[in-house]
Amino acid sequence: MQNPKAILFDLDGTLADTAPDLAAALNKMREARHLLPAAYESLRQYASAGARGLIGAGFGITPESKEYEALKVEFLNNYESAINVHSRLFENVSALLKGLDELGVPWGIVTNKAARFTDPLVPLLGLQHSACTVSGDTTPHAKPHPAPLLEAAKRLDIAPGNCWYIGDDLRDIQAGYAAGMVTIAAAWGYCGATEPTHWKADAIMDSPLELLEFIRAKLDR
Repeated sequence: MQNPKAILFDLDGTLADTAPDLAAALNKMREARHLLPAAYESLRQYASAGARGLIGAGFGITPESKEYEALKVEFLNNYESAINVHSRLFENVSALLKGLDELGVPWGIVTNKAARFTDPLVPLLGLQHSACTVSGDTTPHAKPHPAPLLEAAKRLDIAPGNCWYIGDDLRDIQAGYAAGMVTIAAAWGYCGATEPTHWKADAIMDSPLELLEFIRAKLDR
């Protein structure tokens, strides 16, 4: 496993627990239709999948359905209007990022969230000092395509093979692998419908502090 010269992170479910605000945007839609709110725990695991995952969980509708686009617009507008009410960094993420700064390892964000949401949310979460932020619409392709990760490596002027990518969803691992990066599954995140043990990541970390110690140990060798 190549030692890291840069660490790249997914945002939702890896650095930040944004599920409460995403779930609220979905339940606002249900309320408008006189439906009972969906249980938070039933929605949380789909947060990393964005509108597609949450609309599917809340209404059983896929992107192929004719109703999907209108629901997506409504969901995104709801979310944009209350983007940082309950969202927070996961426990010890601040310590992880501080530790990377102390080690002199640059870190950045690569998310499938559109810049419309990333640009205001990142500073609200206190992540504005990231070395780069690549959103879902920064390149023509979103994860699991490697293009966003390759763009981040380019912006950092670091070879992709010297970057690690950390994420809580299968597509994060697929994108990192396709980009030639070391991949780490963030088991503290949402993780979707499949277990991280099935993703073929280079490593699985149960907490941000475990990840920090893992990085320190690699750099000390």
